Amino acid sequence: MILGVHRTSACDPPEGRYAHAPVPRFAAIDVGSNASRLLIVQAKEPHRQRPFRSLRIPVRLGHGVFQTGELDPVTLDECVQAMRTFAEAMEDARVDDYRAVVTASARSATNGHELIERVRREAGIRLDTVDGIEEARLVGLAVREAMPLDGHALLMDLGGGSLELSELYFPGGASEAAAPGAAEPHAVVPARGGAGFVVSLAIGTVRLLEAFLRGGEPVSPDQDRLVREYVDRLLAPHRRKLRRRPWDHVIGTGGNLVAAAELAPAAEAPRPTIDVARAREMLIELSALSAADRAARFGLKPDRADVIVPALYVICAMADLAQVERIEVPGVGVKEGIITELVEKHYRVWDYGREDDRVLVAALHLGRRYHFDERHAVQVTDLATQIFDATAKLHGLGAKSRMMIKVAALLHDVGDFLNPQSHHKHSQYIIENSDLMGVTPETRKMIALVARYHRRAPPTIRHTTFRGLSPDDRERVRKLSAILRIADALDRAHLGKVSELELVLKKDALYLTIESDQDLALEVWTVERKADLWRELFGREVRVKVRAAAQAVVTT
Repeated sequence: MILGVHRTSACDPPEGRYAHAPVPRFAAIDVGSNASRLLIVQAKEPHRQRPFRSLRIPVRLGHGVFQTGELDPVTLDECVQAMRTFAEAMEDARVDDYRAVVTASARSATNGHELIERVRREAGIRLDTVDGIEEARLVGLAVREAMPLDGHALLMDLGGGSLELSELYFPGGASEAAAPGAAEPHAVVPARGGAGFVVSLAIGTVRLLEAFLRGGEPVSPDQDRLVREYVDRLLAPHRRKLRRRPWDHVIGTGGNLVAAAELAPAAEAPRPTIDVARAREMLIELSALSAADRAARFGLKPDRADVIVPALYVICAMADLAQVERIEVPGVGVKEGIITELVEKHYRVWDYGREDDRVLVAALHLGRRYHFDERHAVQVTDLATQIFDATAKLHGLGAKSRMMIKVAALLHDVGDFLNPQSHHKHSQYIIENSDLMGVTPETRKMIALVARYHRRAPPTIRHTTFRGLSPDDRERVRKLSAILRIADALDRAHLGKVSELELVLKKDALYLTIESDQDLALEVWTVERKADLWRELFGREVRVKVRAAAQAVVTT
């Protein structure tokens, strides 16, 4: 049974809806590679959060997984038990809503699904596997709430299995004056801490510890060389991005960054801050000690004493690339980002439109990377959105689906870059395997399928990825694909012939009135052919009327 938190509809009024608690409570669970964390807060208003309870259980889920590819059975059992503890804490607190995520360890494991299923079955918690891009988005939300920022900020979130780097932009700041025109027009999204580049790298403290270091022993010269070479090699492709401007802020998140700020504190800083020069000294000093000696001398927890050394390697390497001597540490992470999103959505102050804009900008960048036909993509996106909105009562899909069809329409032809003849399949592959900020892997999979089915065969359970969706998601993909096929047909020649589109939905058909000064015979014929899925799903025809400047010609 899934954990019985009290959930309410988004349509319910915010006042008087919690009979059991005067102030709504929200919980976030972050199952990391080095430890699992629970945060429960209560929020009387969107920006008036008060901590209620916090738990950290040092289960190293990443143990062995980055070398063997599988979660260790004993560690898996310990993680499930930790989730039971978290579930009891949430029940005791009478939490109203929650989100639980697992990061690099599970997404790297071939048996990650076993963890998800056991946690659902034995602890009653729905555990989402999130990719590095979603991690970066959540951490960015947390940082936005935790500290005042302006200009360009480089965010580095260091976990046990991965390092997420992202560029956050806030209006103002020295970097704008120092590096005018350094970014492309669409390189950053100036939206309450919008993100520019985002990258997830296989650089994590547990990963480095188990690959190159001997547990808690002092670091040998050969090990030192290997760690430095590995970190430098993975960071090298991003050197130009990291040095293209002076950063107004470099911000570090994760438990090891907090520990490093305590070991190497910068003087006269308004918040915990790492002095990089002192961090270099600490790396030399700690590397010469065993983990037990580090814990005894510096008061570190055992599960921190071994991973702090690989963390310092990453901190020093990042400081070299970003050319900074200080790294600010606000002390927030994934769980605080989850809380921010839950609370803002609960109180209806979450900016869904801004969220969609960020996703579309990311999709636009992806399309440009593969040299797609941007004019055609934008035209089809506009037509698909109009059809979606005009037929909302028929298909019954909501805001999430509207965002999905816009992204799918924008990227439906991106596979042309690889092979025009079967570009729909290549579009699916590119979308599934690309990072889109704010889009979960599950949603990205559905978007990829909608893009695939814009031509040729309609959705079928013979296709493995489609078959793997839930029945509801399969139906969503069918409906969105039916809309996209019509929208794509309306720009069959890729010439933007349709200048105006009017839509009327009636019981017998969807009536399209197109205004154009060009010959649309090809487009009308293609609509007739590609409306097959629409007719099958909705039992209605699609009728097209072409209206020129001087006269109207009716075509069916």
